[in-house]
Amino acid sequence: MHERRGSRHSNVRSVVENGWVTIVLARNSPTEVVASSVDAHGELLGEATVLPFDRLAGFVAEREGAPEPERWVWSDSSRWYGDLLNAGVRVRRCHDLRLSHAILRNSTLTAHTAFARAEPSAWDQPVEPPSAHVAPVHSTLFDLGETMASGRSAAREDSAAEYRRQLQALAEVPDAGRLRLLLAAESVGALIAAEMRHAGLPWRTEVHDALLTAELGPRVPYGTRPARLEELAGRIRGILGDQSVNPDSPQNVLKALNRAGLMITSTNRWELAEYSHPVIAPLLEYKKRARLLTANGWTWMDQWIIDERFHPDYVPGGAATGRWATSGGGALQLPKQIRAAVTADPGWKLVVADAAQLEPRILAALSADTAMAAAGRGTDMYAGIVASGVVESREHAKVAMLGAMYGATTGESGRLMPKLTRAYPRAIRLVEQAARAGERGEHVTSWLGRSSPAPGADWQEAQRLASQPGASAAEESRARSRARDWGRFTRNFVVQGSAAEWALCWMGEIRNGLRAIEERSSTPPGRLATASGAVFESLPHLVFFLHDEIIVHTPEEHAEEVAQTVTEAAAFAGRLLFRDFPVDFPLGIAVVDRYSEAK
Repeated sequence: MHERRGSRHSNVRSVVENGWVTIVLARNSPTEVVASSVDAHGELLGEATVLPFDRLAGFVAEREGAPEPERWVWSDSSRWYGDLLNAGVRVRRCHDLRLSHAILRNSTLTAHTAFARAEPSAWDQPVEPPSAHVAPVHSTLFDLGETMASGRSAAREDSAAEYRRQLQALAEVPDAGRLRLLLAAESVGALIAAEMRHAGLPWRTEVHDALLTAELGPRVPYGTRPARLEELAGRIRGILGDQSVNPDSPQNVLKALNRAGLMITSTNRWELAEYSHPVIAPLLEYKKRARLLTANGWTWMDQWIIDERFHPDYVPGGAATGRWATSGGGALQLPKQIRAAVTADPGWKLVVADAAQLEPRILAALSADTAMAAAGRGTDMYAGIVASGVVESREHAKVAMLGAMYGATTGESGRLMPKLTRAYPRAIRLVEQAARAGERGEHVTSWLGRSSPAPGADWQEAQRLASQPGASAAEESRARSRARDWGRFTRNFVVQGSAAEWALCWMGEIRNGLRAIEERSSTPPGRLATASGAVFESLPHLVFFLHDEIIVHTPEEHAEEVAQTVTEAAAFAGRLLFRDFPVDFPLGIAVVDRYSEAK
């Protein structure tokens, strides 16, 4: 570790710890930013730099180009990083205080610390991400802590103080390596989310329009039913003999079906599919096409596709398990009907990759079940389970495994569970123990340290009533049902949460690998300029993520190298989390022009 004096911008001092310089950024006023160097314990080093907001990008760019790269500490990547990207500046590494705060406040690993036991503060309040359709407004860039304090030193010290508190909490955790890795992975995920939002997913509106026209009929004014839907609506009314049926109203449809003698209790497509009646097929077809119109129709295209790019609002850690969510655009639900619209730019390719049977492989590693890991080594895991003689078919293997992870105890899954338990006792024991903990209202924790939330007030009240002397049979039954439901959640939480951690590490290493390709690239800047913006105009970059699947948009000349990078990153993520445990993380990978061609 050594000290380096500040640049010509300021008197900022920096301590290099493990090759990284740490600088806390905080909003000082509507027009000023404070940059404070801190040491390995989060303690401030001398006087901070105060600079106008319009000089922040230059300051960050210069520091990123210094011999020792920076670790930027800031309140919320979704509030800070977009403006830097718009100014053409990327950062290598950050510590996202808001995301890290949520993990440390709720993890069972930190439950004994003063940090976890402290009264709620502004850092515990949710922050709405900025809209993808509103240009960055400097006055909206703020530091969470500054809502609680005024004055230069108070604003400066709150983010630094929060960083110190987080470091202290980590220092109080024995063997905190996994938890530190989780915070680093969560923070780099926030950078990736901002970069993907900035670059956008390549989109062709003319292709999208043609796909919608083929599925729905020509475009009509908003609020008007397209021709194909109107045709299906007519068929539904004719079969039911009722011209008043409105297929867009579930209540109306349900009443019409009941009048026709179908004692259906909901219009859920799974329930509808169980019935044999001439109206079922056109009704299911109508629901499918109407969903496309509502979720990804012309109105969606007008709102979300800007300059041939889809810019969704990703929300890292948006689900309790750590999976991402979206606050707009529905990036996590792009139906197959429109994937052909996701098209690489001329001279570019899409590298599409998804992790095969990710959650079962994660379960094998979590439980150290070597027999289950061996079933997937070098092959499709479900096929490997069949080859091991555990079940008769790949479909049986998939049903049984999903039942084990999601708590299905009846039907085909329930029948197959004993076979799975005998073959893979460690894996099944782990999810069963997680389920029992949930039924008792206890927390469970992922591999790196994210913990499940406590059950809600309704759950607590149901258990309280059932435990009272003289509790009724109905109250006891309700409590057992609620307990089982929460047990199914915690059963899956440990697997899904750990899979989300693997995915973050995978993407983080892909990002590192793409940067290495960039540094070796001889492609002149601007030769393959795209609508992805100046930051990514000629370089491979991540543009899409969905739980266990990614897309990289890359110049064609780098496509094979990118595919290799993505593959190696999956293996690296496995070693990073599970060291030398013998579990594979194979990918399905394709280099294509259109997303629809990948599967």
